[in-house]
Order: sequence, then structure tokens, then C-alpha cells
Amino acid sequence: MNDMSEFEARTAADGKGWRTAIIAWAVVAATILLLLHKDVAHIFNLWWNTDTFGHCLLIPPILAYLVWQRRSELSALTPKPWYPAAILMVIGGAGWLVGEASGVALLRHTAVVGLLIVSVPLVFGLTVSRGLAFVLFFALFMIPAGEQLVPILQTVTAAICIKLLEWSGIPAFIDGVFIAIPNGNFEVAEACSGVRFLIAMIAFSVLVANLCFKSWTRRILFVLSAIALSIIANGIRAFGTIYISHLTTPGFAAGVDHIIYGWIFFAIVMFLLVAVGWRFFDRPVDDPAFDPARLQPTPPTPSARRAAFVAAALGIAAMAAGPVYGLVTANRAPDTVTAAIVLPDVPGWQRIEGRDWQPHYKGVSAEAIARYVDGEGQPIDLYIGVFDRQSEDGELIGYKQGLLPPETEWSWARNEKGPANGRAQQIKNGGTVRDNWQFFLVNGKLTGSDYTAKIEGLKSRLLGGGTLAGTLVISADRRDELVSAMPAIERFASALGPVDTAIETATVER
Repeated sequence: MNDMSEFEARTAADGKGWRTAIIAWAVVAATILLLLHKDVAHIFNLWWNTDTFGHCLLIPPILAYLVWQRRSELSALTPKPWYPAAILMVIGGAGWLVGEASGVALLRHTAVVGLLIVSVPLVFGLTVSRGLAFVLFFALFMIPAGEQLVPILQTVTAAICIKLLEWSGIPAFIDGVFIAIPNGNFEVAEACSGVRFLIAMIAFSVLVANLCFKSWTRRILFVLSAIALSIIANGIRAFGTIYISHLTTPGFAAGVDHIIYGWIFFAIVMFLLVAVGWRFFDRPVDDPAFDPARLQPTPPTPSARRAAFVAAALGIAAMAAGPVYGLVTANRAPDTVTAAIVLPDVPGWQRIEGRDWQPHYKGVSAEAIARYVDGEGQPIDLYIGVFDRQSEDGELIGYKQGLLPPETEWSWARNEKGPANGRAQQIKNGGTVRDNWQFFLVNGKLTGSDYTAKIEGLKSRLLGGGTLAGTLVISADRRDELVSAMPAIERFASALGPVDTAIETATVER
């Protein structure tokens, strides 16, 4: 009897056009994955090789389970394409193009996932999509995003640590994300920011909120509690590492922290979150995911099967417009070909030998760095690097591009008040503190903002602006850790003259 019921249910579903809609959607999804295969591979590589996004590997199986959980309710609905979703497919393709042109991987990754999500209402329609509303929302957690929060979380974690150290009576000094106690110095590094813990906890809490709560107020409070608990708990964990170091040695504390954080800490916090929320769960285990009758399913139409494939073809054509245009613009030749950078003579400053630091810009067309000294003996490093044309293999604003040489102990400490059209940062390497002014010249515009530089690069790529992109850095070690080198940098910048002119005149064309 049960087998016959299952057979009848499948037959009824096929009669409503489910089989045809599923095949049509599979064609659209496969086309998206194949056309944007490089970004799909990049997304999976981040899932597999980056600890921050390791939890994303669980999202596709969870999505499959959530769809399977709704199979009975879905079978009562009738797929019917929603053609206006093709406009969203165009927007998704354009979003990918913007990400490709500006070199922002997050935009490309968001476009890939977004196109897959939008393809559902396009082929299956709004009624089915309403039944899958949470599934489509939860699919957003496949996007490897959140590392932009690292500097903020580093600062917050350091603030929690210093407050707890004060309450515990341990003498401590904080400088940005660096904390010193009598028997050791500590840095709240990127790995200690708690970003991977926070991102995973948000995904987990959203899933639990949907499965275990019916009240939207309780759902929102549960997720907000998870966010707050993650941040506070990570601060306590970091404080615990420093406290153990105070009682023992820094090496022993680091080993304990790795074990606790990697294997125990995350599980304990999740358990506490669910244990506290348990008594407030208000959704029965057997509660249906949604009520098909309330979604007002549309009666089947004779052309439903043909409509599904029409929607699939329309969606593929709509989303392909952006990538195709991107292929055309990607082959644009650079305006100039730089042979070398010749650093200028600076009035009042003498060039000398010796340096122990250099910014890192992979794929740069040409770069040069030199050390100068004034009459007071203050050394200043001047760096200029240019890209004849930015591409995926070499871009001004990108991962591990900038002031911190990779595979070294240099790390970001803080942002400071910067010059006009530039920015100021402090970086550290052990006891060495270095102050920096940095400027970007992109599409003829001088700026100190990563975002502005990205936007100008995008305008250059899509609208035919200048292809040259360059950066100028004025940097100096502090003679005394507590005495800023910014006044000396400002004197050097004044003697150097207009930064955009300095970058442009330093380039020697072939």
C-alpha cells in the first residue's frame, strides 16, 4: 500500500511537470557551473584549503536534506516558470562581470551562488520558491565571505583581553592588537580574531533557528545571541591563553590554546548555545516546513513542459551576457609598457644603501625601493610599483598584496590618520615599529582607499579608462617605539612633491 502511494505521488508530481522542470533546472545549473568553472573551482578550493570556510563543505549536503525534508509539501505544488527572474539573471551576470573587471573575487563568488539561487524561481516559479524560501536563503552560506571582518574582530578581541587582564590584576599594556605582560608579548593575529568561529556559528544558529523556532522574535534573538556569544567567547579564549602564559610560559600556553580552540572550544560553545535555547524551542519535530494550501498552487497548464525549457534557455542567455562581455574586454592591451622605475632625487634628502623591508606586490610590471636620509639622520624608504594593466595574475588591491611581506613576522598593527588622498598605517615585526603613508593611482585618480581604487580599476576596465595603476609608499622605522615617525614622513612627502606626478614620472617606458 505504501509503495502504491509513493508511486501515485510520483505519477502526480510528473503530471504537474516536476520531472521536466527538474531537468530544465539541471541544464541551467550545469551551464552556470561550466561557464563560470574557474570561480566554482576557486570557491571549492577555499572551502577545502581555508580553515575559515571549512564549514561551507557541509552546506550543500544540508541544502539537499532541507529539500528532501520538504518533498511531500513540494509535490503538492505545480512548477510554473517565472520569466521576470531572467532580469535577475542579467543582474547576476553583470555582477560577475563587475567582480571580474575589478578583481574582487567576493563579487564573482556571490554572482555564482546568486545565479544558482535565482535559477530556481526562473524555472520552478514563485510558488515553489516560496516553499523553498529558507533553503534558497541558506544557500547564501556557500559564499566564502567574512574575512573582511578580521581587522574589526582583532581589535574587539584585543579590547576584551585587556579588560579581562585589568580585572584579573595582571599588569598589561596594549598597542593596537599587541598586548604585553611582564613575561611575554602577544599579538591578536588574524588566526586569533575568531572570524572562522563566528562565520560557522552564524550559519549554525540560522539553521537551528529555522528548524527549532516558529516565532520570528525567538529566531532573531537566538541568532543575535550566537553572534554575541561567539565574539565574547573568543575574547575569553584569547585572554585564557595570555593568563596561562602568565602562570606558565608562552610556548605552553600556545600549545594548549591550539588544542582547546581546534577540538574542544567550538563544540562547547555550540553546546551551551543549544542548551540555553532548548527550553525556548517552540517548533514541534513533526511540524511541516510549510503549508502548500497557503501558497495557492497554480493549476497545471498544457504548455508547462515547454515553458520550463523556454525559461531555461532564457536564463542561460541572460546570465551569459556578462561573462561574454568580460571575455571581450579582458584582451585589451595596456596603454604603456613599463621597462623600469627610476626613483627621484628628493631635495634635502640623500639616497643611501641599506634596507630591510619591502612591500609585496605579486605580478607588478615594475617596482623600485630606495632609502633616503635627511640632515638629522632620519632614514626613509620610498617604494613605487606599477601595473601596466591589472589582471587576475597581478592587481593593486588583492589578497596578500601590500605592506606585509609574506612568510615574515611583519603584521598589521593599526590604522592612523592619513594624508589627503592617502592613508596611514602602522605595522610591526617584533620590537620594530614602522609607520607608513601609502597612495594609489588608478585611472588617473589618487586615493588611499582600497574601495576607491577598486572602483576606478573597474571603470578603467569597463569604460575604457587608463590602464596604468600604481602605488607609492613612504615608510620609516621608529627610532623609539613610542615616538611616531609620521612627522619625518610628512617632511619627506612635502619635499617629494605631488604623489601622482612622482609615480608617473618614475616610470620608464620601453
